[in-house]
Amino acid sequence: MQEIVNGLRFPEGPIAMPDGSVILVEIARGTLTRVWDGKTEVIADLGGGPNGAALGPDGAVYICNNGGSKHYEKRGLLIPGGAADDYLGGSIQRVELETGKFDTLYTDCNDNMLSGPNDIAFDETGGFWFTDYAKFYDRTRDLGGIYYARPDGSEIKEVVFPISDPNGIGISPNGKVLYAAETNAGRLWAWNITGPGELELLPTPARGRLVTGSKELQMFDSLAVDADGNVCVATLLNGGISIVSPDDGSVTHVPTGDPLTTNICFGGNDLKTAYITLSGTGKLVSADWPTAGTPLWFLNQ
Repeated sequence: MQEIVNGLRFPEGPIAMPDGSVILVEIARGTLTRVWDGKTEVIADLGGGPNGAALGPDGAVYICNNGGSKHYEKRGLLIPGGAADDYLGGSIQRVELETGKFDTLYTDCNDNMLSGPNDIAFDETGGFWFTDYAKFYDRTRDLGGIYYARPDGSEIKEVVFPISDPNGIGISPNGKVLYAAETNAGRLWAWNITGPGELELLPTPARGRLVTGSKELQMFDSLAVDADGNVCVATLLNGGISIVSPDDGSVTHVPTGDPLTTNICFGGNDLKTAYITLSGTGKLVSADWPTAGTPLWFLNQ
């Protein structure tokens, strides 16, 4: 793995841009940041806790903002905690890359506050799926869910609720399956997509089918899907990337050395360069990957 930059404040949501730069969020800093050649540039100071990011059909970046969390320095790692003291709720934001201007699209769904939006994935119609990880407090926590929304602010709907701490979200190469990671249990769930914003819901705890459940002491964070359909899940505690086969649930683990490995995306001309956020140590690294990533709508198409 090659280090691209260090000194980031809990990086997440990487987007490998066509110009070779990587755009990501710094959750603890509250920014959308561009990284290239070991340098960083703040695109927008979003406040709260920008957590997930994706390029939309209009060339803007759409942000899942969790509203802000406490962070602690311990044993050389930056570790997230519960809701920040100034937390007022989560939101979905839209950022213009050229100017850094941003707007808030959604703060609630059916009059229910978005608690902690976490990760986001666009489909071919230009709508996007996102997870709400929810917030936890000293003795209580909110309930999480999976949502679908339009980028013009015209529609948001709750599709799966409740689901425990949903985190990473992604779509299969053929566009027919939605995946989401359940963090604390180390589970990966799948749902058949039946239409824009529509899923086949099953009588299971997460209303989907279980792809894999971890036997290790580890948690699942954000994810990306490769061109072969494998789900590459950033893995906490057992720091690395867990490559999950959707066919049989088998897992191959690639260690990174950071117990707070939070996300992965693919870039380069052949989409075989993996960019990985090592959030505990504040680094963005790259690695040659054996399988290309799935081309993303509005970025690689």
